[in-house]
Amino acid sequence: MERDQFFIRKLIIGLISSTEFIKAIRSIYQPKLIGSDMARRLGGWCIDYFDKYEKAPGKEIEAIYFEKLRKGLKKEVAEEIEQDILQSLNNEFLEREIDIPHLIDQARDYFAEQSLLKLSEKITDLVSSGETKEAIALATNYKPLLQEEDDSVDFSKENVLENVEKAFQDASTPIVHFPKAIGEFWDAQFVRGGFIAFLASEKRGKSFMLMDIATRAARQGNKVAFFQAGDMTRDQQIRRFCIHLAKASDMEKYCGDMYEPVVDCVRNQLDICQRPERECEFGVLFDAKFTEKDLRHNVTLAELKEAYINNPDYRPCYNCWEHKAYQLGTPWIKKIHISTPLTGKQARKIFHKFFVKENRQIMLSSHPNNTLSLSKMKTLLDLWRKKHNFVPDVIIVDYADLLAPDSKQGEYRHQQNEIWKGLRSLSQTEYQGKQPLVITATQADSKSYTSRKLMIENFSEDHRKNAHATAIFSLNQDPKGREKEIGLMRIGIIVLREGDFNPNDEVTILQNLRRGQPIISSYF
Repeated sequence: MERDQFFIRKLIIGLISSTEFIKAIRSIYQPKLIGSDMARRLGGWCIDYFDKYEKAPGKEIEAIYFEKLRKGLKKEVAEEIEQDILQSLNNEFLEREIDIPHLIDQARDYFAEQSLLKLSEKITDLVSSGETKEAIALATNYKPLLQEEDDSVDFSKENVLENVEKAFQDASTPIVHFPKAIGEFWDAQFVRGGFIAFLASEKRGKSFMLMDIATRAARQGNKVAFFQAGDMTRDQQIRRFCIHLAKASDMEKYCGDMYEPVVDCVRNQLDICQRPERECEFGVLFDAKFTEKDLRHNVTLAELKEAYINNPDYRPCYNCWEHKAYQLGTPWIKKIHISTPLTGKQARKIFHKFFVKENRQIMLSSHPNNTLSLSKMKTLLDLWRKKHNFVPDVIIVDYADLLAPDSKQGEYRHQQNEIWKGLRSLSQTEYQGKQPLVITATQADSKSYTSRKLMIENFSEDHRKNAHATAIFSLNQDPKGREKEIGLMRIGIIVLREGDFNPNDEVTILQNLRRGQPIISSYF
């Protein structure tokens, strides 16, 4: 009872002071579900005012009160409102900020709860009276109280202009940014309401890519929900986050000297550049004679190592505009040294510095294979919103193929289609007025293992997956392993819902997965 009284006071505060609050609960507001006569009266005044003026009364509540008093409000009622309610409410809602999103959730739960309690009372009375059929009919025909607000937009109203500006801003402002060529290649797709997927064959670094995006998003001020659907355990995922942040492995075999790719220019290496901003005055003396195309697409790690050893003073270069315009990027390497494996103590310190000290939020939820479903994800998101006031800007699922269907009916491919439809729906759902960016990955078909570049036909199970995503990128490496050995990955475009694209366009990213770095740099 005390809890209800406390909430009802907050409910009236919201109705008096917040237009946003009234808009959110107007469709579910039912005075008969409120236990206090006085609250029903005050609430009714606020709702009437909103229906007429499309805003909360605010300070006008006093004018409404005096108008009601003039029209014959009973003296004892008037005194109770003025002394016990209006004065304290006025001070409360003017002096402190109200957590409106949380109050909206509370109001929805309250009205739904009260509606069910009244239904339960009616059914109990009918059963007690021996009217079983009537009780069954009442339960069968009961319609749950709608808990979602009406988000329809009236184009004839002045306030629609705010929706117009928001639509353009959300559709064109990336909430996750990447540097250099990779940023130019795909930043425009990392927007609110987007649903991005990565298509790759097995062991191509899908999970590494999703993890990099998660930490990058958190670093840039976004709240990230990371659902691990069975590819790794919770401890394995946390360990991988730590390796990524430390840029060092916890395994002895990945320590010591190693070579890591860096961006260079093919004309710099072949010594055919005459531009004044060139970083180096000489080229690389390869044993074999390369053309520009051969060097970009065929050079091996062994040849790069030999050239690196034979040319200790050589410096890579990508200073001029021609590097990007003519797609002159090519890999060079550098030697790095990791002295000892990452320890738990070191990882704890690095983790604290990045997340705890800077208050960067990633909510990690790990599940065994084939146990996490869309409905379970939504339940957890709702729980986090209510318990922690955590509303994600980015939702990452590692990865979609491991999700369990909410319904086991139908063929497997139809179940997969429903999962992808559900993920798209998740990206379209507004939480506190904002839609999240949803990102996942999916495994390519068996033909992908012998393909240099994945195409739309490499989707496994059901090709309808591509109809639901706003962008699908392929992760490509040559079948012989040359690019993987150097640390190169080509990103291609399979689907873009917004904007034109050429399916032949690619950007190359440089990586070193031995120390958890899926994106070191990039070039066209």
